[in-house]
Amino acid sequence: MTSRERIQAVFQAIPGFDIALARRRAATAIGAISLGLIAIVFAWMGDKAQGIFNEFQSQNRYAPLVLTPAVFVAVVWITKRWSPDARGSGIPQVMAAGKDLDLAYTKLLSMPTAIAKLLLTVVMLLAGGSVGREGPTVQVAAAIMIVCHRLFRVPMTAGVLIAGGAAGVAAAFNTPLAGVAFAIEELAAAFEQRVAVLVMGAVVISGLVSLGLSGDYIYFGVMRDTLNVSSVVIIAPVAGVFGGVLGGLFSRTLLAFARSGHSWFSGFRKRPILLALICGMIVAVVGVMSGGSTWGTGYEVTKQMVEGHQSTPAWFGPAKLLVTAATAVSGAPGGIFAPSLSVGAGVGQLLTYCFPDDPMGAVILLGMTGYFVGVVRAPLTAVIILMETTASRGMILPLFATAIIADAVSKLVCREKLYHGLSHGFSVHGEPRANQA
Repeated sequence: MTSRERIQAVFQAIPGFDIALARRRAATAIGAISLGLIAIVFAWMGDKAQGIFNEFQSQNRYAPLVLTPAVFVAVVWITKRWSPDARGSGIPQVMAAGKDLDLAYTKLLSMPTAIAKLLLTVVMLLAGGSVGREGPTVQVAAAIMIVCHRLFRVPMTAGVLIAGGAAGVAAAFNTPLAGVAFAIEELAAAFEQRVAVLVMGAVVISGLVSLGLSGDYIYFGVMRDTLNVSSVVIIAPVAGVFGGVLGGLFSRTLLAFARSGHSWFSGFRKRPILLALICGMIVAVVGVMSGGSTWGTGYEVTKQMVEGHQSTPAWFGPAKLLVTAATAVSGAPGGIFAPSLSVGAGVGQLLTYCFPDDPMGAVILLGMTGYFVGVVRAPLTAVIILMETTASRGMILPLFATAIIADAVSKLVCREKLYHGLSHGFSVHGEPRANQA
């Protein structure tokens, strides 16, 4: 009898002990701890990269006109050449693997792909790309879970990927409830009780790691403003319709560049380096013209707007929408969660001109909700994310009202959900289809 067999025999002799269940829980716990640590490091690297770029462009205002397009081209070329599964957000990859578990054992969710995803996303932030950390964190989380379950010889299930993805969202934003909600709305086709326990366990463990090392923080700062009923009845529908239309158009644009058979879009897909160059030039020109407010995730600008410390010009929302769309369609790695929330803040800023007598922070928050739901079509996740990232529990009902309206309007503009549509591009054993970017 080998040492492993002796140890198993000892544990099996314990009444009620299930060694398979113990291995599964150990794999989930270790994966969640590892994810929490990597999420902290990734967040630090992303913030550092964005800080370096901001300092550089403040001293060399026109240098990004050359630097940003060059980096876009280089990142897209590297991605296409060595790690095609690292392109884009990262959430569609996890969705594709959840539907076809064979993909979990390909390069799609491998650690080399995950590491490439993180590093290339940081490089994009070093060049001012409008990308976020949450999508890459979700893909990395799934890869870590797969590695841990392989080490413990635990069979892979869709629930493992769902749990990893949920923990990734929770770790990226410090929003445990939003992680669970995202698992329900976006990652899980069927949310069984066993999966629920796995999800909550992974979220709690990764959240505790993040909380212990980074402290208890509110991502976008505290927003204490509220709206009276009469204001909600007027502003929520306007924010929902306006945000839903813009978000739906954004989703249609991304899906068209990824899947449309129209000659115009297929022509760009056949020339990914040219597309990356054009997108990089758009990001660079808009960034220079905006004085740098559209660079990166948009986190700092959004935080100041939510807290009422800064009134951005009316063009911020449209400008941020343009650079986020350009970055996303370029094919470079990077998430769209945080940039979309920043665009939504710009949408809310536009609404404040229509409702000058209402609290600015509350109106901006409804704008963020309307646009974000319009993009991702996950109203429950959007409301919980914004409630947790702004500590705005007093706005819960206006947020839900806006989210419901935005979801319905966005569906009229773009019938297919963005992440689900993009996930089709990863459905052939982790390799991009021939006709997809």
